[in-house]
Amino acid sequence: MKFGYSFTPAADSCYDREQGYGYAAAAGGSKNEDLRDSWPGDYFAEGVPTLLMDVPNGNYRVTLQIGSADRSAVTTVREGLGRIKLLDMNTGAGELMTRTFAVHVDDGQLKLAFGGAAPAVQHVKVERAAGIPTLYLAGDSTVTDQPSGQFPYSGWGQMIGLYLNEGIAVANHARSGKSAKTFIQESRLLRIAKKIGKGDFLLLQFAHNDEKEKEEGEGPFTTYQQYLKEHVELARTAGAYPVLVAPMHRRFFEPDGSIRNTHGDYIEAMRQLAVREAVPFADLAGLSKTYFEELGEERTKDIFLWAEPGRYPNLPEGAQDNTHFSETGAIQIARLVAEAILQSGEQRLSRYVAPL
Repeated sequence: MKFGYSFTPAADSCYDREQGYGYAAAAGGSKNEDLRDSWPGDYFAEGVPTLLMDVPNGNYRVTLQIGSADRSAVTTVREGLGRIKLLDMNTGAGELMTRTFAVHVDDGQLKLAFGGAAPAVQHVKVERAAGIPTLYLAGDSTVTDQPSGQFPYSGWGQMIGLYLNEGIAVANHARSGKSAKTFIQESRLLRIAKKIGKGDFLLLQFAHNDEKEKEEGEGPFTTYQQYLKEHVELARTAGAYPVLVAPMHRRFFEPDGSIRNTHGDYIEAMRQLAVREAVPFADLAGLSKTYFEELGEERTKDIFLWAEPGRYPNLPEGAQDNTHFSETGAIQIARLVAEAILQSGEQRLSRYVAPL
């Protein structure tokens, strides 16, 4: 069944249930990650209205004509739970650009928001793309779609679309505080199992919370590998392709300026499982170590969420977080994830990575 929209998004077009689209402003930002009720317009420093379009669940291609006939423009486009699809697109007066990207919808509405220094979008076209694969993400708070009330906290899963082409859509199932074990116990893997299919992909990044599980017999070379293997087997049973993503390092430096490995044996345990099960291994751990060491202790504060009190409305007391990312940091980690995919040898997924 074909389904889509093609229209010029007038700024004063309010959402109308009968016509099925239009702009609306959210009642407020959400702090509840599991409700998945944030709107993309609330992820800008100054909120903007969100363009809502009623559609059946599934994958879509969105094509935007960006620019203005009489002024220069700088446009950033977000979809869904604040996921950036286009970042600071510059167009001169009279210049129009066409850009296409894929979106996964699971709540009956495709949501877009246009912001930036001087946004300009002339036309929106939405087409059903049932035949394209879906990239499913399973992981923790460093991957998740952070809710709008937590902005500028951001997971790399919110930014990975910047580094993918229009041939694949992203479904981010990662949640804060989850381990490979609890992701299964809370039926989160089951949710993916009910949706994932032949030709799809499953990226797995766990360890930050697995390290905290200290019951008898639990550890990197026992239960951690066992639970990761369950994820891998589920994907393969569905005809999908699993990829293991080694967790990025935290912001802890040794006196000599090298990154301290706070993950212990968990990175090596994932690497060994990848070899044993012949699963592509995306070494985000190695790439993040090199990147953080190049930046150094002070400049990595821009990657992680360090902020003075009063800088962000959602963080009135400021933050000194050495695990989670700012929006800028999540964009850079997503870039490293894309690079790690290319280095992993997973050619089927690599063809969807945009030029870095």
